[in-house]
Amino acid sequence: MAAPDGPLVVGVDSSTQSTKALVVDAATGTVVARGQAPHVVSPEGDSDPGQWWQALGEALDQCGPVVREAAAVSVAGQQHGLVTLDGEGRPVRNALLWNDTRSAPQRERLIEELGGAQWWARRAGSVPPTSFTVTKWAWLREHEPQAAAATRAVRLPHDYLTGRLTGQEVSGGTTDRGDASGTGWWSTESEAYDPEILGHVGLDPELLPRVVPAGEPAGTVRSGLPLPEGILVAGGTGDNMAGALGLGLLPGRPVLSLGTSGTVYAVAGRRPADDSGVVAGFADAGRNWLPLACTLNCTVAVDRFAALLGLDREAVEAGGEAVVLPFLDGERTPDLPYASGLLTGLRHDTTGGQVLQAAYDGAVFALLEALDRVLDADADPAEPILLIGGGARGVAWRETVRRLSGRPVVVPRAQELVALGAAAQAAGLLLGRDASAVAREWNTAEGPAYEAVDRDEAALRRLSTALDDAGALLSRP
Repeated sequence: MAAPDGPLVVGVDSSTQSTKALVVDAATGTVVARGQAPHVVSPEGDSDPGQWWQALGEALDQCGPVVREAAAVSVAGQQHGLVTLDGEGRPVRNALLWNDTRSAPQRERLIEELGGAQWWARRAGSVPPTSFTVTKWAWLREHEPQAAAATRAVRLPHDYLTGRLTGQEVSGGTTDRGDASGTGWWSTESEAYDPEILGHVGLDPELLPRVVPAGEPAGTVRSGLPLPEGILVAGGTGDNMAGALGLGLLPGRPVLSLGTSGTVYAVAGRRPADDSGVVAGFADAGRNWLPLACTLNCTVAVDRFAALLGLDREAVEAGGEAVVLPFLDGERTPDLPYASGLLTGLRHDTTGGQVLQAAYDGAVFALLEALDRVLDADADPAEPILLIGGGARGVAWRETVRRLSGRPVVVPRAQELVALGAAAQAAGLLLGRDASAVAREWNTAEGPAYEAVDRDEAALRRLSTALDDAGALLSRP
């Protein structure tokens, strides 16, 4: 390995299924070593936080001796998970993860009991979906009161790992404003924990971690770990905030992520508060905001259509008037939890490739509708979309986004953006600089650029009409 141009930092991405670690040159953003280890989600949909810690150790070991040269580390983690610890820092029970929907009844009651959607949007920045931590704590108190009573610290996944690194699992625990904004009990209005919400759900604020401001450390690495003792530990953040850091996003630059689910977000200078519930009004990992919207049906839904048709996922054909609303297991954006997939507009001459293209159109249409809500009204409509996620490498996905958005598209070359964002946060702390500016110097958002094409207004009209016409059918339980 060539000598690095600057100090080395470690960025960690602890997701639902695995933990990744990157050792990165803070001067250039060059990844000099990487490691990854899996963890398991139980059949009930929860996960043992001890697995995450073990996976982090394994991922660091895979990076080799170079981790002993790191000067700072930061952890990004899956958002919203509820980690409950006893007085010794041990998990009281498995963590309830973001995609666990058993708290749906508690979610509905919380919205109703505390003033409705407008109240929540104003105070917390978001109308909490079942993914938010506040709904999971309410569920725990109702269904497992003994576990709630035994809890001496409440943490998010990234908080838990940061605490294990610093040795401050219970006393002195920390979080950051970005991840805290996805709990439902941190107010984006006051930028502090909301005492009314905490009181309503019976959560003592003393159980919550301190919110570390951007650019300040959470602590230093304790002894006995693969990392050097005493190096700086950044505050860490949630995975979406780290992804934005990894791209070095400036306000107004739209991001469209194509994965199992689809996500759109942009950094904003103004605090979002959408009482429709479509846009989550997150804070970012700095001093701005990160409005974000999510669709449930993205690459997996389109791949399912390809499988049903016996086609390769790239075997799309232009033409025809078929319309697909690919809401195979309900949808979050638009809010149709009971929906199923819908196919209309078939003719004798409709081909399988045209139906497959219509499935792409339906998925991208939902994402672009969400993007319109995420962006500020004064955002530049000609700003290129940054296309990331597994689907971004697919020609059919890319060309569908271009055709339905009318915007230019850039596909960043950089991979592992969440871990890179965590590394940028560690580098910013070490160098005394803004983490997003550090990532921009790493050129993480650079990649092939594709010019705008005329927007396919006819396809957009067909999709909009089909959604309106099918509204009552798709909303039925």
